[in-house]
Amino acid sequence: MAIFLLCYPLLILVFGKTPEQAFRLRRRWIKYFALPILNIKCQVKGEASTTPALYVCNHRSFSDPIINCTFLDAYVIAKAEIANYPIINKGAEATGVLWVKRESVKSRNATREKLVETLLRGYNVLVYPEGTVGVTPETLKFSKGTFIEAAKNNIPVVPIALEYRDTKDLWQGTNFLQHYFKQFASWRTEVKMSFGPAMTADDGTQLSLDAQAWINAELKEMQKDWTRVDWGEFLEEDNQSETITKKQD
Repeated sequence: MAIFLLCYPLLILVFGKTPEQAFRLRRRWIKYFALPILNIKCQVKGEASTTPALYVCNHRSFSDPIINCTFLDAYVIAKAEIANYPIINKGAEATGVLWVKRESVKSRNATREKLVETLLRGYNVLVYPEGTVGVTPETLKFSKGTFIEAAKNNIPVVPIALEYRDTKDLWQGTNFLQHYFKQFASWRTEVKMSFGPAMTADDGTQLSLDAQAWINAELKEMQKDWTRVDWGEFLEEDNQSETITKKQD
């Protein structure tokens, strides 16, 4: 797996001279190497839009972008911390990543400008509007910034719902390596992904609410008679954490 992580960005740097080439290489690398190595099995409903769009997806795991980008060529908005990883950072930039420091207003504004510029150039952009991983049956509150830009520039928004079958696949507050080994310690990861309809609106807030409502409804449908996630376990952990915090205060 270490060889996989190192070779991928090097191949992108050598052969991904244009966004189209980088996307094509990324898609093939995921399909023929990442998914088989990680033994990820994905059921997909619907397909990507034929015109450039802002794609918004709920966030469950570090493997979300791997799964999304198997079926979607898009620039991904990612946390700036990843830009500090040697070699991987350059490969990520070449294959289509827009960095953002979520705690910085200046960085968020710059990323929103870059997002619009990228979409107007004819490329898709993928964002996780929760801003962090969510381990509740429905999504966390969406950040509205990207939706406001989409509404302002008449850019369609396509919601994506993503759900894993097992508890081990959800990022549960551990660091990256702990999450990675926990998720892939078992022999198989099962996931469902669903593309929604393209949405437009003059009001960014309403656009955000519409996209979130569609994702939540789709997650509920996915979870029926399929998921083995114990959502009560996460709620119990949250309550325990809140109790400890209050005692410390």
